[in-house]
Formats: sequence, structure tokens, C-alpha cells
Amino acid sequence: MTRSGRRARIPSAGLIVAAVASVLVGAGIVLAVTASDDHPPARTGGVATPIEPLPPEALAVVAAGDICLPQPGSCRRTATLIDGLDPDAVLALGDNQYPDGTIDQYRSSYGATWGAFLDITYPVAGNHEWNTEDAKGYLDYFGRPYWYTFVLGDWRFYALDGTCDENGGCAVGDPQYEWLAAQLEQRSDRCIVAFWHQPRFSSGSEHGSDEAVAELWTLLEHAGADLVLNGHEHHYERFVPQDATGSPSPGGIVEIVVGTGGNTHVYPFGDPLPTSAVRLEELGVLELGLLEDSWLARFVETSGEVADRARGDC
Repeated sequence: MTRSGRRARIPSAGLIVAAVASVLVGAGIVLAVTASDDHPPARTGGVATPIEPLPPEALAVVAAGDICLPQPGSCRRTATLIDGLDPDAVLALGDNQYPDGTIDQYRSSYGATWGAFLDITYPVAGNHEWNTEDAKGYLDYFGRPYWYTFVLGDWRFYALDGTCDENGGCAVGDPQYEWLAAQLEQRSDRCIVAFWHQPRFSSGSEHGSDEAVAELWTLLEHAGADLVLNGHEHHYERFVPQDATGSPSPGGIVEIVVGTGGNTHVYPFGDPLPTSAVRLEELGVLELGLLEDSWLARFVETSGEVADRARGDC
């Protein structure tokens, strides 16, 4: 796989790691495809349409979680898709390598596919990485801490860890919460993306909504965060802007669950949450086009067609 080097047009890019390497040792959403109002009825599918280039000034970011089974073929299709999209950055949303995220598993499967984008990848650990003590395979393969922050273009990103029963906790007084609170208090960035593995809100029948990360969501909402990206449920779900209670809110956060990176064991949906806008059971990746004061999002299936689109201001 090769990339044509779109990163040259990023106004400012760099990892600003402000983290502990080891803890244990808006409004204006335009919904896509057939939707036309602010709060359309949720759907389970739609008409896929051909993909078109992002605006040339947009920062291109691709994201997905639940990626590689022990066999590299499981995630080769999404890796090929990413190669064709030629992003500036890749977000690996956890459970990047099954079953336990050991360093050997990472090297043999993830490394043979998504590893082609390692130099532009910003990962988080999922619960499967934590099957290995201290998520050591994740730490060794990526060389990233459990949580950290970085800037790409006009956007600040917060990479977090949602496996709260293993990482020291996600509530007030816990290391990650206090770190995030301090980071958000001193930030000057207007546009914010946060990502971790377990979704705060989910219509999925396998895991559903995770109360353990609720206080992280509340911190981000108070800071005016725009997007939260998650995996964990092996499907795609996009929500309308919502607040910490899960109620629609013009000033809330848009959450997108993208557990579609390669694990072919698709999880079905249960009863949809009131704020669920789109639900799809397909493999693919989320492509974001991040502009100075707005964002574009589209879910690209492995066929190369777009199954969902959205946009918003930051």
C-alpha cells in the first residue's frame, strides 16, 4: 500500500502528548441520504451513492474500530479502502487486534494490513487489548499512552480509554478524568473530536450504552466538544446532537459508533434510542473532512460507496 502524501497540506500537525504512559504500574447538523429535517426517523439502511472528493482544504481523517481478527484477511478490505481514501490521519478506535491485542498478534495481522498507516495512526485501546495485562501489546506496538491529546489542522483531538474497570477509572477523582478536566480547562481550541472504544450511547444489543464513561462525556459536553467516535458494537450508528442525559440538544455532541473495521461478527441492533439517526450493519470506515469551523462525515462501505452523510459546525 502507498499513500500520495496529502499530509503536506495540513496547516499544523503534531502529537502533543500530555499523558501518563501507564496508570496501573453543534448545532447545524444536516443529515444525509434521504433525511432532510433536523431529527429524521432512524433507519437501518439507505441508498448507497458513489464517493466524491472532499473539499481540497479539508483535513481528511479516517476512523474505525473492531478491526483485525488473527487472520490478516479479516481487515484487508478496510485497509484497502483506507489506502484509496488517502487520509491525513487514521484513528483506530479500539479492539484493533483480536483476541487479546498481544504484540505478536498485532505484528502478524494488524501490522500486515492497517500497519501500512502506522505513521499517521492515532489509536486507543479497547477491552480486548486489556485482555493482555496493562494492555501491553497496545503500548508496545503503537508507542502511545492510554490517553493523550494532539492537534491536527484547526482541530484538537482527545484519545481516551473507556475500559474503566482496568485503567484506573473514568469518574471524578480518577486519573483519566482529572487529566481530561485539566486539559479541557486550559485549551484554546474551538473544534474538538474525542474518541475511545466503548460508546456512551448505543442501540446495540450486544453491549449497549456504557454508563461508566458518562462523566467523560459530561466534561466534553461542557467544553463544547463537537464529535465523539467509538467502536465496541460491530456496526455503524450515528446520533443527532445530544446532551449527557441522552436527550436531543442543539448544543450537544454528535456521537458516531464505527465498530466496522473488519470483525465480520456483526452485532444486531436492539430497540433504537430516541436520538439514533442512522443504523447500518456493514463493514467500512468513517471518513471525516475537517474544516476551519465545520465538519463533514460519511460512512464509506468496503464497496467504496457512501451509505451515510452528515455535516455540522464547530
